[in-house]
Formats: sequence, structure tokens, C-alpha cells
Amino acid sequence: MLQIQSFVFNPFQKNTFVLFDETKECIIVDPGCSDETENRQLKTFIDEHRLKVKLLVNTHCHIDHVLGNRFVRESFKVNLLIPVNEESVLKAAEVYAPSYGFHLYQHQPPDAYLEEGDSLKVGNQSLVVLSVPGHSPGHVAFFSEKNGIVIGGDVLFYNSIGRTDLPGGNHDQLINSIHTKFFTLPDSVRVYPGHGPETTIGFEKKTNPFCAVNNINIE
Repeated sequence: MLQIQSFVFNPFQKNTFVLFDETKECIIVDPGCSDETENRQLKTFIDEHRLKVKLLVNTHCHIDHVLGNRFVRESFKVNLLIPVNEESVLKAAEVYAPSYGFHLYQHQPPDAYLEEGDSLKVGNQSLVVLSVPGHSPGHVAFFSEKNGIVIGGDVLFYNSIGRTDLPGGNHDQLINSIHTKFFTLPDSVRVYPGHGPETTIGFEKKTNPFCAVNNINIE
């Protein structure tokens, strides 16, 4: 069974996820750790649970989601995988990081790229990569049918959606991603977003003021 440990890091209150199972293998998703205290918190959990980090992955590459990439990459000697269309977003983060107060941020180039349909292995579990652009041009999510969960990044939140006013954002594209990729999943699927509490597909389809199915026409 896939287990999920979350940490809330950095001033953007970013959810960082550690996914693991009974084999003790794990994947770290969107490490937002931005200082020594947060780095230590993440590493302590890994060490105390005797987890073996297999991969580091980003759903997308806005600064709040990549702050801990170098720390994780160097601490656990693992590869960094980012969405195929997010490299320019990752490079841009290095330029604007100081304007958000992240003066110690260090760029970490990717080792490989994620595309629609790729599979990530976590011990005996697997997650499929879903392409869900809109919040950023190459945004992806990670779906486990077996466990009924999706690690959604900044696509769909509890009664909200990702912002689209940043470079590369596209509101219509985001809504389309939600309807065609998320809302086609079973209602019981739990969504673990990049910010805020978890939710479910069914709840958001009925109640989300920005994208509920009964509020729009789906062609």
C-alpha cells in the first residue's frame, strides 16, 4: 500500500510529499524546503523511517516547488525528473528567486524528463504521469489507480484551482486539463494538491466554484 507523508514548507506553504510503501523505497515530490530547519525535517523523516530515496520529481518548476531540489539531489544521490516542457520555467526560477527572498537558492539541472503516460515505480507501487498544463506550460500530475490517489501539484485545490497569471499560464487550458484528466478519474480518488488540504475528485466536481461540472458545458 502506498503511504504519503506531507510537509508544509517555505513561505508559500508548499506541500512536499514523500511516497513510500512496505519495501521502504520512496519518491520525493516537489521539495519545497527552503532553509536548514526544513531540510533537516525532511531528512530526519527519511532517516528515521529507513527509507531509500529512489527518485526526485517535480510536478512543475515554479520556485516554491523546486527550492529543495539541490538539497535532495545531493543528500540522497538521486536523479531529478521534471516535466519535458518545464525546463525554461526551472531556469527562470534561478533569475527571480532573489526577488522572493530566496537568496540561497541554487539551480539544479534535471537528469531526465517526464512525459504523459510515463510510469514511476515506488517499491511495489506505480504512478502514471498525467499531462495537465495550464498553471504552467508543462505541468504534470501523478496518478495511482491502485491506491486511488493523485498527486496534483497546482492544478486543483480544495474548492479552488491553480493561478494562471504567471508566465506560461493559460486559464482555458487549465480548466480543460481538470475536466479531461482529473474529472474523468473516479469520484473517490483523493487529490493531494501543492497547497492546502487534500480533497476528492467527486467533491470538486460538485462544489468547486471555478470548475464544477454543473457550472460549465463540456463539449
